[in-house]
Amino acid sequence: MKITITKTTAPKEKPTGTLNFGRNFTDHMFIMNYTEGTGWHDARIVPYGDLSFSPACAALHYGQETFEGMKAYRGKDGCWLFRPEMNARRSNLSNRRVCIPEIPEADYLEAVQTLVNLDIDWIPDAPDSSLYIRPFFFADDPFVGVAVSKTYQFIIIMSPAGAYFGAFEPVSIFVEDEYVRAVRGGTGRAKTGGNYAASLAALSRAKENGCAQAMWLDGIERKYVEEVGTMNIFFKIDGKIVTPALNESILAGITRDSILTLSRDFGLAVEERAISIDELVAASEAGKLEEAFGTGTACVVAPVNRFLYKGREIFVGDGKTEGATCRRLYETLIAIQRGDAEDKFNWRVRV
Repeated sequence: MKITITKTTAPKEKPTGTLNFGRNFTDHMFIMNYTEGTGWHDARIVPYGDLSFSPACAALHYGQETFEGMKAYRGKDGCWLFRPEMNARRSNLSNRRVCIPEIPEADYLEAVQTLVNLDIDWIPDAPDSSLYIRPFFFADDPFVGVAVSKTYQFIIIMSPAGAYFGAFEPVSIFVEDEYVRAVRGGTGRAKTGGNYAASLAALSRAKENGCAQAMWLDGIERKYVEEVGTMNIFFKIDGKIVTPALNESILAGITRDSILTLSRDFGLAVEERAISIDELVAASEAGKLEEAFGTGTACVVAPVNRFLYKGREIFVGDGKTEGATCRRLYETLIAIQRGDAEDKFNWRVRV
């Protein structure tokens, strides 16, 4: 793929101190267009800046849009991406669901690699920091009508970021029992903006109740745990690592897959299955809900110390600490990403 590069003539000052997630952006961005009959074309890297499109832009009115989240890390042995082929694959899965043309995985990865290489000095080296990479697709047909667009844009922007929740400390999770995120046959397993817009009401309820995120129950019986707003969810119950099995309403997290792989490699018993909120309550009451944690690209691994369900507190472990297994998984994954531990799964890709 030919990528035209136009470098900025006014480089920005890089942020120092605390890196707030998603607030500062690097000097350049990648853009590529799609036109029906031509395909993807005009791959280019240009100075980061505002976009211009019609007020009738299809994505603004009907939500034909998808996105991804991935990271670049600076380690002792250079700079690395983490399992980027999984993001490329998931992008195409999301695009298929909302009728956006797929892009060859090789082109997707080349676009990411080229942009990261150009702005490689923006990859921070502070502990718990990384360069967050946001590839996204949207329909830009200037037409107000419910139809598959004839034109699209593929754009990548990047932002140096610190820890998503701040320090590695347990957070509280609100169990949402009024709204639902997705149902089978819907768009739950696609990474599309509408899913997150639909989650904001639940997130607001969570914040009002002193919790960091909301956890969704299934949309049919309102009984089975699915995922948290920006994370897949894991539990350690009576010595076993348990996480909801993937279905059409749960996002197939790349960090989720990595944590499952590490857990099995540690020799832990792992179960991917349906788990009800009633089972969590019973496990907590019996002292068997030993640990809980969320996983995702942004947060990596986030320990959970309690759930709030219908005004009732469900405590995890002693209700204060993150748990030894959660800590071990987090530290191992971070060490692999930064090159401080053996990458025996070949997850890292050098920038």
